[in-house]
Amino acid sequence: MSKKAPSPKRGEPELVVVDGREISISNPSKVLFPEPGYTKLDLVRYYLAVADGALRGAGGRPNMLVRYPNGIGDEFFYQKRAPASRPPWIEVVSLRFPSGRSADEVVPRDAAALAWLANLACLELHPHPVRANDLEHPDELRVDLDPVPGVEWGQVREVAHVAEAVLKDYGLIGWPKTSGSRGMHVNVRIERRWSFDEVRRAALALAREVERRAPAIATSKWWKEERHGVFVDYNQNAKDRTVASAYSVRPKPAAPVSAPLSWEEVDRCEPGDFTLATMPARFAGIGDRHRDIDLHPGSLERLLELSAQHQREGLGDAPWPPHYQKQRGEPARVQPSKRRTSKHPLIEIGRAQRKEDALAGLERWKERHPEVVGHLEPADVLVDSMRGRSSTWTRVRVNLQHVPTELRPVQEPLDPDEKSR
Repeated sequence: MSKKAPSPKRGEPELVVVDGREISISNPSKVLFPEPGYTKLDLVRYYLAVADGALRGAGGRPNMLVRYPNGIGDEFFYQKRAPASRPPWIEVVSLRFPSGRSADEVVPRDAAALAWLANLACLELHPHPVRANDLEHPDELRVDLDPVPGVEWGQVREVAHVAEAVLKDYGLIGWPKTSGSRGMHVNVRIERRWSFDEVRRAALALAREVERRAPAIATSKWWKEERHGVFVDYNQNAKDRTVASAYSVRPKPAAPVSAPLSWEEVDRCEPGDFTLATMPARFAGIGDRHRDIDLHPGSLERLLELSAQHQREGLGDAPWPPHYQKQRGEPARVQPSKRRTSKHPLIEIGRAQRKEDALAGLERWKERHPEVVGHLEPADVLVDSMRGRSSTWTRVRVNLQHVPTELRPVQEPLDPDEKSR
């Protein structure tokens, strides 16, 4: 993003006034994105430039904070609880989680609140799918299209259009956006009539219908070792799950952003088209592609009828995320590779606090087993981001399903092995 004013000297705060509210930006010249050199002040200016759209996605909702105080190259942390030291005009709401814990989370209402969040080095906006005035009934169903390694952007587009068709057939309107990474999101406004569990059940039915219509390119399978193509992640609709909302800046080297699209744009856009530097001009030129999203809340009744049909046909619930309590009707929460009849021989390579350290361990493993590498497909390397209470760690596993039996290495000591200490 081009600078609108000279940056202050390092360490000197800069006062930003937004609609009469004063926000002191600490260390405004701190670089958050080393490659392009974008600073904290650039981040503040970005969110002010797209505030109307960003608030349409995250405003009026409790938000989990994901903070990168020293930029994307250093450690980050999740913060559910609003900072105790905050301006009196920052709104919070008490949210209760499935674990039984509760926390006061930030509810941004205006551009000043976005600037305040940016000053905390919150790159992304992570809203819950509920409004602050009704925390038990979501008003948004989220379709998260997550490609497995090796899947190209064109296939993500294809699956997005299948999801669009399914939504239309079941009386719903989908609003697509890039995820800011490799995938795509389709947001669906819904009437505030259903519980989190019912919304998740509808999302699971949708995912299974997408898979039925496009089995070669889409999957609803939860376990990574069973996936192929583009995973339709129904579990993003479980209570306490959040995703990066529209206009969120993502922690990638070029500072990509989650860009709202029209369906006509899906086939001609590339994820790299939308960044912290390019989005303000797009927003100034065409406004928010999702400006009418709140005008079209839909009903989940027909998707829930489809879910009931799946139940009658023997398709019950599907696995929940690992940190949730075992749910009634949920199948055994056992990875396929650990079942006696498994066709997915997995070995674990390493665990580390930093993703790059875990991947370095993978490279060392490949050097020890060059005869195996040529048999591996991109989706055979499973890199899992494991979330703790306030941070993540990375686990790397390898699926040996495509490796001849006689060449399959045995499980070795983990390298690195930071999480076992």
